[in-house]
Amino acid sequence: MHDATASRAAASLRLRPVRPAGWWFDGLLLGLFAVLTAALAAGALLGLDTAVRDWCVTHTTRATYWLARGFNYLGNGGPLTALCLVIAIALSIRRRNIFAVLPVAGAFLLTGIVIMPLKIWTERAAPSYEGPNSVPLFNDTLPADTYSLSYPSGHLVNAVVWYGVLTLLLAPWLPRTVRRWVRIAPPAIVFVTTIYLNFHWLTDSIAGLLLGVFIWRVMERIPWHLPPARD
Repeated sequence: MHDATASRAAASLRLRPVRPAGWWFDGLLLGLFAVLTAALAAGALLGLDTAVRDWCVTHTTRATYWLARGFNYLGNGGPLTALCLVIAIALSIRRRNIFAVLPVAGAFLLTGIVIMPLKIWTERAAPSYEGPNSVPLFNDTLPADTYSLSYPSGHLVNAVVWYGVLTLLLAPWLPRTVRRWVRIAPPAIVFVTTIYLNFHWLTDSIAGLLLGVFIWRVMERIPWHLPPARD
């Protein structure tokens, strides 16, 4: 009896499979983020960021601005967190356990621990900043009132992680295809609109996408003890 109980306990703590399988892909994501950060610090890709920003400025109309602005709210971390928390609390009350709240708490902690220190460390202005040296990383010459938390993009991290949590909570009711599109479509829309609106540089959004996928893969591995997903 003791052995059977121990086996069930060990099985409940076993990491869940992810795709692509293995930790090599996680290492690749972090490696690409490190290479991208080092390249930007060395002055590479800054011309590309500037060219993309300038193209967006010259190809923005009133209609396209407000259309992009509306779609960009898909990556707003506050409402996403609140939505997932409300769903998690409702599911926890219904199931009479706290398991549904745990992935929400985990996502909140992981995104905060990973993203904000990187933003503070890299000190990058947003593309909308019109002063000198707007594009480099580690720019300690920015005025005190300038937004200098552009790298990496929190919009992209939020979109990848929180829509993943949303599909995790609603997995018993959402078919596999719907879950896949919910995880892919909002980050893709946020990626485009965040750059188009000059909220972030192109490389900010690429960095946010890399870190968001990495954080989500960590989240996806954790056995949250939630009901099985609908096939």
